[in-house]
Amino acid sequence: MDITLNQSEKVLSLAKSKAREIGIPVNIVIMDTGGHLKALERMDNAFIGSLDIAIQKAKTAMLFRMNSEQVGEFLKPEAATYGLENTNGGLVGFPGGMPIKLEGTIIGYIGVSGGAVPQDFSIATAGSIIG
Repeated sequence: MDITLNQSEKVLSLAKSKAREIGIPVNIVIMDTGGHLKALERMDNAFIGSLDIAIQKAKTAMLFRMNSEQVGEFLKPEAATYGLENTNGGLVGFPGGMPIKLEGTIIGYIGVSGGAVPQDFSIATAGSIIG
């Protein structure tokens, strides 16, 4: 099942609420399970350069069906898969991209960028579980 527009709006709302709570303007991207853009929000004063990072975080999570920082473990120089970050148009291996789950089933992916890494992770987490 792919994420619906209503579900995407709920994810955006939850993530934006967290971003406002901690005072960080961010870019939030929602993709369906096929990696197609479903929703995008660039909060006022969010860094323009972070928009592509948010997209790549969501895409990285989608390609491997796991959090972007989990993929990052495969991107470390000591990993047998070092260089993997150069595939698929570029991968992002730090927090802020993750699956969106509904009752334990992945229905989409969220990518957040614009704050410090722990802030992006916190905001993405706020929107990643909708039921």
